[in-house]
Amino acid sequence: MSRARVLVAAAVITRADGRFLLAQRPAGKPYAGYWEFPGGKVEAGESPEHALARELHEELGIDVTRAYAWITRDYDYEHAAVRLRFFRVLDWRGEPHGKENQRFAWQSVDQLTVSPVLPANAPVFEALRLPHIYGISHAAEIGTEHFMSRLENALQRGLRLVQVREKSLGERDQVEFAKRVTQHAHRHGARVLVNANVEVAGRVGADGVHLTAQQLMHFTRRPECPLVGASCHDEAELRQAVAIGADFVVLGPVQATLSHPGGPVLGWARFERMIAEYTLPVYALGGMCDADLERAWRAGAHGIAMMRSVWNS
Repeated sequence: MSRARVLVAAAVITRADGRFLLAQRPAGKPYAGYWEFPGGKVEAGESPEHALARELHEELGIDVTRAYAWITRDYDYEHAAVRLRFFRVLDWRGEPHGKENQRFAWQSVDQLTVSPVLPANAPVFEALRLPHIYGISHAAEIGTEHFMSRLENALQRGLRLVQVREKSLGERDQVEFAKRVTQHAHRHGARVLVNANVEVAGRVGADGVHLTAQQLMHFTRRPECPLVGASCHDEAELRQAVAIGADFVVLGPVQATLSHPGGPVLGWARFERMIAEYTLPVYALGGMCDADLERAWRAGAHGIAMMRSVWNS
């Protein structure tokens, strides 16, 4: 018989430099001495948003002014089964401090200096490694050399996740192009996924594969790649991405696109409903530009995916 889950609001309090705050569990509590994201139990009749604000005021002495729902993770500890509702907290009033002498530390996903960390947080650290912008190539539309020039500009501006998606290229040209993009991106510390082809991703040294929605529904387990993304358009595909262990999904189209003018779109309201309490980071796709990032965060997305605007900024 499954145990009832305790709902917990957890805060990923993030500074402008990308570092986030971890708290050490005090003596007398289960897993005393372990580090976790600040937060606490959602009380009866209380919303997770209210619980988040209350807990951070009580624990850290700060007042949240900008926070967005992010991902939800279930975890079974020996002492309790929990549902962790994570929020990205980007702005607050006051300086965080332990009001009950708790220990806190600002950390980076690339260099955690505190341990041990609660095991439920391991997937969260991986999600935090994902940037908020996901660029999708369209070299066949604008020309390979023109695209490579725009790629260089985007990488210099900070783009750190790229999908090679060139279905109209022949296999040989696709491999050569994917190799060029991967080598170029790696020089800037960016990661590259190859659309639909695990074998090509491995041959060119890419960081992973991005599955089409059709592929996703036929996979029974995660491809053997360090990083796996998946395209989704409905709830069944979202569930399948979780089932095979994908790292993130792209969901859309949210808005009208140049490639499919007049086609059906999800709209922001349905997008938000579809990913409420979703486990994986979600990128909003379809008619996106930089100005849509904040709107995507309000809907619960991790970020936005772009095929054209990201190369034109």
